[in-house]
Amino acid sequence: MRHPGLKIRMAVSGVVLFAFYAALVTFLEPLADLPILVGLTLLFVAGQYKFAKWMAIRSVDGEAFPAEEYPEVQERFDRLCADMGVEGTRLLVGEMGVPNAFAVGRKGGGVVVVSDTLLQLLDTDELEGVLAHELAHVKNRDSIVMLLGQSIATLVSMTVFFVVALADDSIVGTLVGWLLSIVVNAIVMIFVLAISRYREYVADSDAAEYTDDPEALARALVKIDEVGHHEDAPDVDDSVGALCIFGGKRGLLSILFATHPPMEKRVAKLAPSLLD
Repeated sequence: MRHPGLKIRMAVSGVVLFAFYAALVTFLEPLADLPILVGLTLLFVAGQYKFAKWMAIRSVDGEAFPAEEYPEVQERFDRLCADMGVEGTRLLVGEMGVPNAFAVGRKGGGVVVVSDTLLQLLDTDELEGVLAHELAHVKNRDSIVMLLGQSIATLVSMTVFFVVALADDSIVGTLVGWLLSIVVNAIVMIFVLAISRYREYVADSDAAEYTDDPEALARALVKIDEVGHHEDAPDVDDSVGALCIFGGKRGLLSILFATHPPMEKRVAKLAPSLLD
């Protein structure tokens, strides 16, 4: 089995998601027939995924990739799609403030978005490494877990708040519900972010395998990190930060709740000589 560690983590997150929706259906069962509730739940999950995907692309003003301006990049992207078995994945360009890229969707319906600044910063080999990294997320389907996982944390915390607040409609009950919702949200997000960090290592490894050039991706990561951490660089938008190859600047809180592993550790796994 390819990438058993990632598959196990994704399976566990799937069980958590299923358990939440099963509990929600059980709670609402007195209000409607079970088949109707199950159908509505499935529609809600599908809508939740579609909306999150649409919002991620819209948040960076994603538009068609200018293949006529970067023909070699488009050719390498198409070749990688064929080699990695993710034909049908679209390449878009967007505005992210800093050189960056992210992927959403699954096989047959995936989308890779690169920033205009990334195209200006990297050479073609380095861009190919980044594209292979993002296509690995599509191939491994881990972007689906991230899209659903981030929203499920919010849904679970909101559920906890309303259950506690409705059980005790006093000011104290509302305050306790609010505090518990924050704690629950943090616990769920710690789990989701642990998967997020692990999936970055897996995508780096896959990209190195399919391009047969781990150093090119490592060079790209170093360049992206240097520009992204410049004092004048804007931080990555929270709406897509967990999906991007560069998650944003790392303060104390972001280290504790990081979406990505430290860049130097990623580079060390790919091309340790670049850190000498």
